[in-house]
Amino acid sequence: MNANDKLDIDYEDNHGFKSFKGVTGMRATRILICGAGPFGSLFAERLTEAGHDVTLMARGERLKELEEHGVVIENSKTGESTAVRVPLTERLEPDDAFDLVIVTMRKNQALELLPQLAENDRVPVFLFMMNNASGFEELIRKLGRERVMIGFPLPGGARSGEAMKMLPVDEKNPWTIPLGEADGSMRMRTVKVAEILASMRGYKVQLRSDMDAWLKTHVALLIPAFVPAVYAAGTDLERFTRTRDARILCVRGIKEALRELRASGTPITPKELRILEYIPEPTLAFYLGQAVKLDMFKVSLEHLKAAPDEMAQLADEFNRLTSGVKMASPALDQLSGYFDGTEPELKDGAKDIPVKWGGFAASALLKTAVIAGGYYLWRRSRKNHHDH
Repeated sequence: MNANDKLDIDYEDNHGFKSFKGVTGMRATRILICGAGPFGSLFAERLTEAGHDVTLMARGERLKELEEHGVVIENSKTGESTAVRVPLTERLEPDDAFDLVIVTMRKNQALELLPQLAENDRVPVFLFMMNNASGFEELIRKLGRERVMIGFPLPGGARSGEAMKMLPVDEKNPWTIPLGEADGSMRMRTVKVAEILASMRGYKVQLRSDMDAWLKTHVALLIPAFVPAVYAAGTDLERFTRTRDARILCVRGIKEALRELRASGTPITPKELRILEYIPEPTLAFYLGQAVKLDMFKVSLEHLKAAPDEMAQLADEFNRLTSGVKMASPALDQLSGYFDGTEPELKDGAKDIPVKWGGFAASALLKTAVIAGGYYLWRRSRKNHHDH
C-alpha cells in the first residue's frame, strides 16, 4: 500500500468510540492465514491485494482445490468471481518467521491446531478470529499472553464448489471488524495489527477493550436460541419465516439468553443490544421473520448446515458459562432439544404458542392507556357534576 493511504480505525474506550484515520507508511507484512474457508480465503485475497506477503494454510481436498484453481471468491449478490494465486502450506513449521498469523478456523479446529502453533516461538502475534464463549485462557496458556489477539471475521460466507461465496465487501459495502487484546489493553502492536486489517479493501477496524464480552454476547444472540429454532423449522429459513412458533421460541430464547449472560457477570456488548430485552416478542418476532430474508442470513445458513460440530460446541460453552445462574429459562430448555434431536420439528406454519405482549413498549402503552382512561373518567365526572 502507499504511504498516504488512509485507514479507517475506531477506538472504543469508556466514553464511546474515538474515530481516527491512521496515515501509515506500513511496510509489506509477512502473514500466514490458518484456515482456507470463507474468511481465510477472502482475507488472503484482500491482504495480497493490499501488498502483503500472504501464505495460506490448507490441507486435504481444499489444498488440491487451491493448487488447481487458486483462491476463488464469488460475490453472493452478483455471482461474479475473482481468482488469485497465493503461496500455500500444510503447516506452520517451528522456524517459520511470519510477522502475523491469523487463525480463521472454527473454535474446535483451532484448538486442535494449538500444539503446532505453540512449537513456533518466532511469530510475535497470533490473531484468533472465531466464535468463542469460553474466554482466551487456553490460547494464552499455550502461546503466551503477549502473543494472543482476538477479533471476529465478517461478513458471512459459505463454500460453493472450489469457490467461497461471500457477501459483498467493497467501498460501497464496507464491513467493520472488531479487534482487541485479550486483556483489553491498547498497545502499539494493537494499532499495527488494526492497520494491517484496515488495509484490506472494503474493511474498517474497530478496536475494542471488551472483546471477551462482545464475543460472548454474539454467541448468546445466535447459538442457544436462533440456531435450534432454525433446526426446529427443518433448517429452512422460508419455513422458519412461515412458522410463528419457531420465531416466538427464538425471541423468547434470545431474551432468556441475554438475561442469563448478564446474570453470569458478562455485560451485554455492545450496550445498544440491551433494548432487545424490552421489545415485545410479537414485534421482535415479526422483524426477525423479515431479517432472515436478507442475503446475510441466507449465506450464513450454509455455514450453519456445514458446521453442526461448531454449533454444538458453542452451545456447550454458553451452557457452561451460565451454569451458575439460577433462573427459569423454559424457552431455552425446549430449544435445547432441537440440538440433540429429542424435540420433534415444529409443524410448518405452526401458530399454537400464545404470544406475550410484555416489554417496555407494552408497559408504556399500558401506562398511557391507564392515564388516558383516568383522564377520560375525570372529565366525565366533571361533566356530570356540572350537569347536576
